Amino acid sequence: MQGKMRAAVVLEPGRLEISEVDIPRIGPGEVLIRVRSCGICGTDFSIYTGKYSREYLPLIPGHEFSGEIVEVGEGVENLKPKDHVTADINMSCGMCFYCKRGQKLMCPEFRQLGIHTDGAFAGYVKAPAAQVHKLPSTLSFEVGAFVEPISCAIHAAKAMQVTLGSTVAVIGDGTLGILHTQIAKFQGAAPVILVGKHRERMEKAKILGVDYLVDIATEDPVERVKKLTEGRGADFVIEAVGTPETYELAIAMTRPGGRVAAFGITEADATIRVKPFDFVLGERSMVGSCAGVGNDWPDAIKLLEYGRIEPRPLFSLKVPLEELETALLMGKENRALLKIFVSPDVTKREILSS
Repeated sequence: MQGKMRAAVVLEPGRLEISEVDIPRIGPGEVLIRVRSCGICGTDFSIYTGKYSREYLPLIPGHEFSGEIVEVGEGVENLKPKDHVTADINMSCGMCFYCKRGQKLMCPEFRQLGIHTDGAFAGYVKAPAAQVHKLPSTLSFEVGAFVEPISCAIHAAKAMQVTLGSTVAVIGDGTLGILHTQIAKFQGAAPVILVGKHRERMEKAKILGVDYLVDIATEDPVERVKKLTEGRGADFVIEAVGTPETYELAIAMTRPGGRVAAFGITEADATIRVKPFDFVLGERSMVGSCAGVGNDWPDAIKLLEYGRIEPRPLFSLKVPLEELETALLMGKENRALLKIFVSPDVTKREILSS
């Protein structure tokens, strides 16, 4: 397929333009997808500001997307035009030490669509067919675009190995933090505690079934979590903010024998203070989790298809491609907003939930 498309291109830090660019040309084993919806992620803001992926600019960001196939490359047999799809954005060599052990995120050639290569804030995006997943007809394109963040939360949940009846505390009241609470509840955790500071977001989490809200602005979160757990601390704590201070809080509110899931991404040179004494004698542990890969994607689709996760209360706005820069800034300034989607198909802003 030849021709031009509109795309949001980050040319340099703080400079984003809507440009006419060539529609991507696919090769063997690839598909071309017409983008119908693409969610805005904190990573997109970091690319826009130059905090992340600066060396890959100019770049079309956007990695939480869904759409329909318009063209398939040579050798692609399981996909066809008009299929509704999303795609695993995580690409690796498939042959190195890590790839052969199912740890593609560690691959020296690891790259992500929309983060290291051109993504989906555009009319079309191309992807390897092997990483494309069909979407059930019952899911909207917005829900389909939400598969990527859900896959990330699922990957963390698998790494944590939450047990039935265990206490899970999540630090961070953003979209992913609230997602972590939903999955913890589905895993049978009790109680599920959300630690945050934005009242509107925390109330959304309450509607979705969080047992306790801890407002970090008005109470000591460590003492509150301990009070809710008979003085022990939480069995599992997920850090979903990405600051040294919240990581230290996560460790402090984890009980002896408990586990911390490191999920929030800090600055590359950030450090935290850790007492090895407490980890050794308390037999605490920490596990890192970065992105959803492999089976995390079909698992996310199944949970959405059968209503085990209900994401729509987290959806705030849908905006035209031309409003991407405004939406990026709006998402940082208005903390009542959660997930904002960009769609090349719409011409004016639409409110998805209040």
